[in-house]
Amino acid sequence: MRPNPLKAKLLGGGTSFGLFAFEFFTPGLPQIAKVAGAEFVLLDMEHSGAGIDVIKQQLAYCRGVDIAPMVRVPTGQYHFIARVLDMGALGVMVPMVESAQQAREIVKWTRYPPLGRRGAVLGAAHDDYGGGNAREKLAAANERCFVMLQVETEVGVENVEAIAAVEGVDSIYIGFLDLSSFLGVPGEVHDPVYLAAVERIAAAAQRHDKVLGTAAPDAAFAKEYLARGFRMICFGTDAGLLQSALSMQITAMRR
Repeated sequence: MRPNPLKAKLLGGGTSFGLFAFEFFTPGLPQIAKVAGAEFVLLDMEHSGAGIDVIKQQLAYCRGVDIAPMVRVPTGQYHFIARVLDMGALGVMVPMVESAQQAREIVKWTRYPPLGRRGAVLGAAHDDYGGGNAREKLAAANERCFVMLQVETEVGVENVEAIAAVEGVDSIYIGFLDLSSFLGVPGEVHDPVYLAAVERIAAAAQRHDKVLGTAAPDAAFAKEYLARGFRMICFGTDAGLLQSALSMQITAMRR
């Protein structure tokens, strides 16, 4: 069972940068991200329209290039969470978590007994189709799984202290567009209402030793959140990065 060095680094106090992949699920994507300096690729299923077959292929492409593959599932249901882990994801992100009970259910579905209720399979994608001792491999799978919960609604903010306190949750992640939207200030990431929610989320996560994460549209945003204690930053989306780079070059030529 391959280890998850990204989880070890983040839980050890390190900082990591990666790509949020929404659009270009090509064979070269993981290697391109790695050469650019990314340590992980977060593959989106919530908004991208990507199905499990596309995700399985991307996880396989990641396997040989030493980059950690993570998946954001569409919603917090067992059949999404367990399937992406079976396909080889080293971590799972669940959107719109609003209660400690939800958080406990999610953790339970990412863990094999006696820690949870995930159905077991060996000799499949998640253990690289290899053999070995079942007890040791399932324990290793439990250990390597990185659980990220998105707190991005007004209800989630109200309950963030209880969510962050749940054992087995590794990271609290902010979706800045959803969070600002649910707070009534869509896209206004410097509005006092939004910033107060960010501070509340950050304080709860840090109090319970959870890794803070967010997606950053640009370096200025990333630096601002690094200063607030966020240590897992996604740049993206892949489509947005391409569009931004192309626009910059075309604008420069037209000038």
